[in-house]
Amino acid sequence: MTDSQFMDLAEALLTQIESGCDRINDDTEVDIDNQRVGGMITITFANRSQIVVNLQRPLREIWLAAKSGGYHYQFDGRQWLDTKSNGELLADLSRTASEQAGRALTFTP
Repeated sequence: MTDSQFMDLAEALLTQIESGCDRINDDTEVDIDNQRVGGMITITFANRSQIVVNLQRPLREIWLAAKSGGYHYQFDGRQWLDTKSNGELLADLSRTASEQAGRALTFTP
C-alpha cells in the first residue's frame, strides 16, 4: 500500500467515524462530542471519558485509545484489523464507546 492509498482509506474511515458520532447524537439521547484535528478524532462522553482515534502514517496504521486500552489497526485489503486480536476497528470502537457511554452505541461503515 502506498502512502496515498493509506491516506485515502484512513480519511474515509475518519469521515465514517465523524458521521457515526453525528448519527448517534441525532438518533439517541447520548451526548457525545467529537473534535477532529488533522488526522486525529477525540470523542468525549458526558462522563468526560474520551476515545482517541489517530493516524500513524509512517506505520500505515490507525490507533485507537480508550479506557480499556490501546489498539493498532492495519488495513488487510478489506477492513481495518487489530494487529494483536484481529478485531475490526468499527466493531471495537462500538464496543469501547458503549462501555464508556454506558449504553449500546454502534459505528457502522
